[in-house]
Amino acid sequence: MPEPIIKLENVWRTYQLGKIEVHALRGLSLEIFPGAFVAIMGSSGSGKSTLLNMIGCLDFPDKGKVYLKGKDISEMSESHLSQFRGEILGFVFQEFNLLPNLNAVQNVMLPMIFQGVPLAERKEKAERILERVGLKERTFHQPSELSGGERQRVALARAFANDPEVIIADEPTGNLDSVTGKMIMETLTDFHKKQGKTMVVVTHDPKIANYAEQIVNIEDGQIVKNHSIAKEYLWKN
Repeated sequence: MPEPIIKLENVWRTYQLGKIEVHALRGLSLEIFPGAFVAIMGSSGSGKSTLLNMIGCLDFPDKGKVYLKGKDISEMSESHLSQFRGEILGFVFQEFNLLPNLNAVQNVMLPMIFQGVPLAERKEKAERILERVGLKERTFHQPSELSGGERQRVALARAFANDPEVIIADEPTGNLDSVTGKMIMETLTDFHKKQGKTMVVVTHDPKIANYAEQIVNIEDGQIVKNHSIAKEYLWKN
């Protein structure tokens, strides 16, 4: 069996809200393997957003260890971790997080700047990815000129800009109607199937979770169920 690309080992994370301690994660352990398609499900307050931050190496645990490709992130400098994270991980957010003053292709080019990709290569690659997600005719449109679904497809293209090994999507269909949401999930599934990308999708929606091959249910900062879905079932829904 291959080594996990992301590993959480007995992770605890506590927040102080006034005089109250909130235990967002309580001794949680999880392994995500290369090429997996994992859905993390939980209600509001379950700890899934904190878990997402740990999987995405955006936060550090109070206790326990987080490993990215076998490397303990607590032993990396902030600049090294930022560079390493940018190479390995791509992020998709519910709120799109596009820069309003940049057009579609410029938004997609942005992550490549931080990885030192030359301008001509950035532009060519960004245009190619936008075409793949069906936005060839929207390449030079501002976010304000795009529909919600189009904005999320730009966000998807941006997530794939540095050809990351893992895509982490936080409620990627949360602000979209069901038809557009289905299109976004089919785009993610297409990248997973054709390029073998590792996918981690955080959602509260069972219909979205059913696109995954593995569902991790979290309650009160702990995993209460971690199970696989047969693909035969997945493609029927």
